[in-house]
Amino acid sequence: MTTDSGTRTPIRWGVLATGRIAESFASDLALVDGNELAAVGSRSPEAARTFAERFGGSRAHGSYEELAADPDVDVIYVATPHSRHLEDVMMCFEAGKAVLCEKALTMNLADAEKLVAEARSRGLFFAEAMWMRANPNIRRIAELSADGTLGTIGQVRAQLGFVGPAATARLWDPMLGASGLLDVGIYPLTFAHLILGEPVSITAGGTLSDQGIDVNGGATMTYASGAVASIAWTQVAHSDNRASVAGDVGLIEVPARFHHPTMFTHWHDDQLDTISEPVTGRGYAHEIEEVAACLRAGKTESALLPLDDTVAIMGQIETILDQLGVAAR
Repeated sequence: MTTDSGTRTPIRWGVLATGRIAESFASDLALVDGNELAAVGSRSPEAARTFAERFGGSRAHGSYEELAADPDVDVIYVATPHSRHLEDVMMCFEAGKAVLCEKALTMNLADAEKLVAEARSRGLFFAEAMWMRANPNIRRIAELSADGTLGTIGQVRAQLGFVGPAATARLWDPMLGASGLLDVGIYPLTFAHLILGEPVSITAGGTLSDQGIDVNGGATMTYASGAVASIAWTQVAHSDNRASVAGDVGLIEVPARFHHPTMFTHWHDDQLDTISEPVTGRGYAHEIEEVAACLRAGKTESALLPLDDTVAIMGQIETILDQLGVAAR
């Protein structure tokens, strides 16, 4: 996107919803050259105005529909709870908008497939905001895992968790899409998929709340290569939040919190290297840069945030939740 004089015009972002995750995204958006917060939408006009004033948005819309209809917005970041993603993303598509949707993309596989098919049929850019994938250190770990530096990978381990505040409704209310796996377990699951691809088997176990949501769980996955991945997630305990990739000639260890690392260690040839790739802001900047690059290039999908992987991982999530006995979503 350039002007007649050759000057690059900014990518104009709309932010749909004004919660904590939207605040983090907007903070990093301000750090990325060639991108701007053009508008924000909320179901509360006052919340929209406050958010726009705080983060420099030029327009505040008192409904999500008004934001989607704004002609001066190029792409919308959907930051609502995942129970609303199907509805909110579809509304943006119907308005002809490109979308970056917060993870988890949807509540179930069928809805994820529906949104991906809709984006493709309309020729609109679409991606899940799995910011971990865009983190420079995660990208470097994926490169080292793929180029043979570690030898044949035999094991991947990743776990993530915290003690969820009782007052945070989205963590506990099934109507808001509460699920430890959808909220935090998706990160270790995505990490394993990034390194090893699609598993041939998944065996999961865990515990449910009195309202039937998964709050504490783990899964072992096996792969055609013979590798094994062990993941765990929780919203009721203090996890170590670390990850590792083990091969027969090398080992990578990622410190807490592994899903947005600023460094990692690489053991090989009887030496230990500490690798640290620079991270901008809180880390959301890198997915913003990726989406902007895709839009400028006229791409409707990102190789860094691939829709086919998003759908595959949603299928794994569905398998795990079914094994845990979580009710249909």
